[in-house]
Amino acid sequence: MSAAAPEPKANMGPPEPRIDGRLKVTGQARYPADVPVSNPLYAYLVTSAIARGRITSFDLGAARGVPGVADILTHENTHGDVKQPKFFADGGYASTSIRPLDSAQIWHDGQIIALVLAETYEAAREAAHRVKVNYVEETPTATFDDAGASTQLAKEARKTHEDPEVGNFDEAFRTAEVKLDEWYSTPTQHHNAMELFATTCAWAGPQLTIYEPSQFVYGLQNGVAEQLGIDPEHIRVVSTFIGGAFGSKGSTTPRTALVAIAARRLGRPVKLVATRDQGFTIATYRAETRHHLRLGAARDGKLVALSHEGWEVTSRPDAYMVSGTDTTSRMYAVPNVATNVSIVHADRNTPGFMRSPPETPYMYALESAMDELAVKLAMDPVELRRTNDTMKEPIKGLPYTSRSLMQCFEEASRTFGWSKRNPQPGSMRDGDWLIGWGCATACYPTHIAPATARVRLTPDGEARVETAAHDIGTGTYTVIGQVVAEKLGLPLEKVAVLLGDSQLPPAPVSGGSNVTASVCTVVAKACDAIRSRLGNPNAAELMDALKRQGAGAIEEYAENVSNGPPPESLPLLYKGAVKMAGGATLKDRIQYAFGAEFVEVRVHALTREIRVPRAVGAFAAGRIMNTRTAHSQLMGGMVWGIASALHEATEIDRRAARYVNDNFADYLVPVNADVNQLDVILVSEEDTKVNPLGIKGLGELGNVGTAAAVANAVFHATGRRVRDLPIRIDALLA
Repeated sequence: MSAAAPEPKANMGPPEPRIDGRLKVTGQARYPADVPVSNPLYAYLVTSAIARGRITSFDLGAARGVPGVADILTHENTHGDVKQPKFFADGGYASTSIRPLDSAQIWHDGQIIALVLAETYEAAREAAHRVKVNYVEETPTATFDDAGASTQLAKEARKTHEDPEVGNFDEAFRTAEVKLDEWYSTPTQHHNAMELFATTCAWAGPQLTIYEPSQFVYGLQNGVAEQLGIDPEHIRVVSTFIGGAFGSKGSTTPRTALVAIAARRLGRPVKLVATRDQGFTIATYRAETRHHLRLGAARDGKLVALSHEGWEVTSRPDAYMVSGTDTTSRMYAVPNVATNVSIVHADRNTPGFMRSPPETPYMYALESAMDELAVKLAMDPVELRRTNDTMKEPIKGLPYTSRSLMQCFEEASRTFGWSKRNPQPGSMRDGDWLIGWGCATACYPTHIAPATARVRLTPDGEARVETAAHDIGTGTYTVIGQVVAEKLGLPLEKVAVLLGDSQLPPAPVSGGSNVTASVCTVVAKACDAIRSRLGNPNAAELMDALKRQGAGAIEEYAENVSNGPPPESLPLLYKGAVKMAGGATLKDRIQYAFGAEFVEVRVHALTREIRVPRAVGAFAAGRIMNTRTAHSQLMGGMVWGIASALHEATEIDRRAARYVNDNFADYLVPVNADVNQLDVILVSEEDTKVNPLGIKGLGELGNVGTAAAVANAVFHATGRRVRDLPIRIDALLA
């Protein structure tokens, strides 16, 4: 046991080391771009240098003259080869409805406009740089407030969208004793996973094999089949290891079909590894947001009114939205609520899911506003949250299956030493450094989705589990293996786990923090079926029962739909569609995981440099399968939260609607020196209602509250409230 592998408390599994850890640290784990194929061609993307307009012509002479160039695909020779994809938010598979290499129209900067193929990567890159493109450029719209931006109500863009409301907000806010009325914003952010976006396609007759990092191999299989107009049965997707995704590899992007078309046209496998800067525009990102928060409270701190209006930037053709008011409207006990979400169309690539998609920006605004309200009330921020804690959400009055929020605050505040805080801003100091302490609530909806799995047990005491789930760095291989080991009474090293292949039984997308709950539940179901066939022996007698049966092996295939998803969701899963349920979407209850985060910042009195010497987070997420992997995920989430507060922002040239810092040199993320002491506390919690194993997802929980806690701490240190992220020196010097 250690800080990184905490000793299990009640309802927690042991901190088993990752069963794939040795492969990764020794370089034996093969990521999709590492898979060898016979006699490949190499592809290199050419992307648009303008954000709006049309291509008038290509000059490919110099590019074709590079030795080793095999072909160059443009809309002029591939028009119509890629069928129109359906946008994932409209029930399809695609990350954008923009069809690659279909026409001369330019929808956004960095749009794929050509694919160069050559015998070597270097030749493909050289030729791509020699492609000359002539454009007719139009003035683009980059973001909020720019000419040409169009605003659309979310409920008009998507008929299923609802803006939660209850009571009479206007009257309650008008008569409230204490009021807060403020605006907040969060910037565009990009996933920037260590692993680049890569695709390898190889045909064997009518059969296509795709090696690509994917959070949903069944979705990618069906999405590419849709774009190519072929049967999904003719496509296999392999993605056994993923070097980070955070949402960016969850849907079908435009590049995959192009690589498949190139491989089919030239009769050879094709490898594409996009560059870091291309990753900013050929995939998705976190949309920038604006928020208008109005809170009304009585003098004792009880909320009487809450209004949360949100605006989100999306692309010109796609109505992408995250709509986090589903969470913020239900977080505290408040009888009068009004919400509204709008999307703003601009000439940008389409945004998408990024770790804790709705909660990260929307909870930042709410938790900042709660801190500001506490200041107005001269009330401790923890006590304000305690005063408004609730076991029933206010919109429909549904009960929480469990809510350990205040237990998290108690454990985290005790470890942090919150009782020693002087509430007066600017009152705590160490020489030239102003010290600030802040806190915030973390939360994430508890989801479960349909899943299937096959488990095989052999008389030599070994088991194998097969499911097309994914390990995106979260420890999925390990926790699935632990379920089998526990259920069948085997050592973990005797369990083989096969994931990330569309030839395996289907499993849901690795998103929404649902995989551990969804897949472990169905794997446990398959193990129970094995035990049942053997007469339900205890773990010590299981192998003897199998040997007495005289079978070479026993195998069970299990399917599971429980606690929310409709019955038709299982056949849809085989078609690459996921009907996830949970959070605030259920009819009889509401289910969330909770946490509390405390942060200390130090701000230099003269230079206004900001440092984060320590942070403490306490989290309750039902049954914890593995304290080591849980600790790792929560710690990583908190580091990301620090990044959201102080580092991360994709800078945009508003004149050209182009991303400026599209590289690791200028796109800032925390390094070791930015993160000193970071304590993660796992809070015991049991919830028998969320799913059969009582698991709440936690991969996205850790980074929800950190940014607000940092911002609140900066105010406490300096007396200056910065409401627009990230918080930078110039904002504190202004």
